[in-house]
Amino acid sequence: MLNSLFKALMPPDKKFFPLFDKAATNLQDGGQAIHTLMLTREHEARIDLIRKIEKIEHNGDEITHEIFQQLSKNFITPFDREDIHRLVSSIDDVLDFIHGSAKRIELYQLNEYTTDIIKLAELIAKGTEELRRAVFELKNMRKMRDITDSLVRINSIENHADDIFDNAVAQLFRNEKDAIKLIKIKEVLSVLETATDKCEDAANVIESIVVKMS
Repeated sequence: MLNSLFKALMPPDKKFFPLFDKAATNLQDGGQAIHTLMLTREHEARIDLIRKIEKIEHNGDEITHEIFQQLSKNFITPFDREDIHRLVSSIDDVLDFIHGSAKRIELYQLNEYTTDIIKLAELIAKGTEELRRAVFELKNMRKMRDITDSLVRINSIENHADDIFDNAVAQLFRNEKDAIKLIKIKEVLSVLETATDKCEDAANVIESIVVKMS
């Protein structure tokens, strides 16, 4: 009751939630871009997408810095300062691995993407979309079910990504005879799969926030 009363008395937040939404939208843009990259065959278009992902990652860093600045300036926050730090950092981690996968594709000069690479990129796009939905609903805790549904879907996405990664690596070692190509593909698969892990980490932070606020 005291927690509910305190929240009722607090003025509506006009600083943090718009920034959370901005960070989540930027993250979803990154997820969509990495999936589009894997579906693109034309070389120049791929390079443009890699540059776009790089820009999105830089935008994410700027948003993260802006939120941390607000944390240092404001005594009143919509929820625990530690949780805000964890949420923003976890979103930034997902973007780092999305950017890392695009960067490796460029550095390794991978011109063909396996079906499993494309599937993992698609799961990242879905995971970042669900994260955006969950973050958008944090300002409206009356829609707890919507947040919970998104978190469950993110968990399912991560489990699916684990299965794809394990099977892909097994097939890679079984069928690929070119050792250098094997290492390149395995590295890209690993970074993509880690991005889905980081989506689940962000979902776990949101779940912790929801439990505390309920």
